[in-house]
Amino acid sequence: MPDLMRRTFLGVASAMALRGGPGRKSSDTPAVLGGDPVRRKPFPSWPRVGDVDRRNWRNVLEACRWWRREGHYVVDFEKAWAKRMGARYVVATANGTSALMASLSALEVGPKDEVLTTPNTFIATINAILAHFALPVFVDTDLDTHLMDPAKIEALITPRTRCILPVHIGGNVCDMDRIRAVARRHGIPVLEDACQAHLAEWRGQPVSTLGELGCFSFQKYKNVPGGEAGAVVTNDEKLYRHAYGFHSHYRTPPNEGRMDPAECRNGINQRMAEFQAALLLAQMTRMEENARTRDAAASRLRELLEDVPGITPAKMYEGCTRNAWHMFMMRYDAEAFAGLPREGFLRAMRAEGIPVSAGYNRLNRQPFLENTFKTRMFRAVYTDKEIAAWRERNHCPENDRLSDEVIWLSQPVMLATAADMEDIVLAMKKVQRHAEAIRKA
Repeated sequence: MPDLMRRTFLGVASAMALRGGPGRKSSDTPAVLGGDPVRRKPFPSWPRVGDVDRRNWRNVLEACRWWRREGHYVVDFEKAWAKRMGARYVVATANGTSALMASLSALEVGPKDEVLTTPNTFIATINAILAHFALPVFVDTDLDTHLMDPAKIEALITPRTRCILPVHIGGNVCDMDRIRAVARRHGIPVLEDACQAHLAEWRGQPVSTLGELGCFSFQKYKNVPGGEAGAVVTNDEKLYRHAYGFHSHYRTPPNEGRMDPAECRNGINQRMAEFQAALLLAQMTRMEENARTRDAAASRLRELLEDVPGITPAKMYEGCTRNAWHMFMMRYDAEAFAGLPREGFLRAMRAEGIPVSAGYNRLNRQPFLENTFKTRMFRAVYTDKEIAAWRERNHCPENDRLSDEVIWLSQPVMLATAADMEDIVLAMKKVQRHAEAIRKA
């Protein structure tokens, strides 16, 4: 269908629907101003539980082998996840933060070190770095993809740079070709934060296997949920043994003989429980089907959004062969909505029955960083001059702009139907038509 005809058709269809087309009861008055909402039916709930989940959970409960060294579910999960990722080793951890901490320990990240990462991420990425008394150095964001800008990495590298930590935020995949090229030139390891990127791929290769190590979270709201759980992925035997050791007080990995005392270092308890692993193995039976559903919904929504000026979906790099769609990320341009602030747009969309939200907010400028640097522990490691130098480098203007514009739909929304995606766009158009009235209300 020619573009002009397609846009005309979509416009007519939208108008008919909003006037009360077949199967739809709605007024053109925005719900936030007292009209009927576009949608009353809730979007899919999360997580989903089936018979296999219940059976696995009961098996663990009744066997009373709840610790990983007594049961088999954690080891079974590690093997299953390693096979799905095409990796040699997986360490199952208590959560995604634990996976990051164990990985940073394996790379010997510590005091006086710097880790290059993104300001557009969940706070866990940064807290894992700070837990090792290293400094997070923020690489500005690529406004189009919402990901770490690979062009801005090299200028931030110093003799103290110990690791590059890209985050595949929302399930979108960082430009791993350029990131790895910079890392190789400087002999710096790459640790992938894939906590939101289950089954995402770069040139057909699963994320988490593109750097020296990769990390996943299986928290309740992730695409593959286990309540609280995580995993470290690597193909390097030495890094595997140290990540495993850190997460379990340097106990020996199962069936691998005694840990050489010369290898042992400090560790803590970050082990995954049998209950978590049992749930994850059950969830894995449905994860590919769910991923295909999200792919289809995202494709339809991207197509429909071409007809909504002022809403710009995040782009993908050419090498991203599969997006996990943990979030459907967009930018909102208030000028295209009669100057309606983003908060007003979000409020109006929610009134229409669409659960849209804002994104992360300038993580590199949050007060917790300065408060951390003032603690006795950090003052024992870093001088005032070193922290002042960190502040001078901590400028991410593109991410500041993104923080003001970004809007998200969460992954359960992407488990809905093509008709549900049309509801989202109908609501956007409805709010856009009445944006000035909403702004003035």
